[in-house]
Amino acid sequence: MRALIAAATGLVVAVALILTITAMGSPSGSTSPKPLLTTVPTHP
Repeated sequence: MRALIAAATGLVVAVALILTITAMGSPSGSTSPKPLLTTVPTHP
C-alpha cells in the first residue's frame, strides 16, 4: 500500500512540475542572424 501511495505522490508532483513549466512559457530567446563561421585548420 505504501508503494502505491508513493507512486501516486510522485505522479502528482511530476504533473504539477510540468504544468508549472508550461505556465511559465518558453524562454524568449532569439537566434543570431549571422551564421557561426568556423575555420578549418590547414593541413601540415
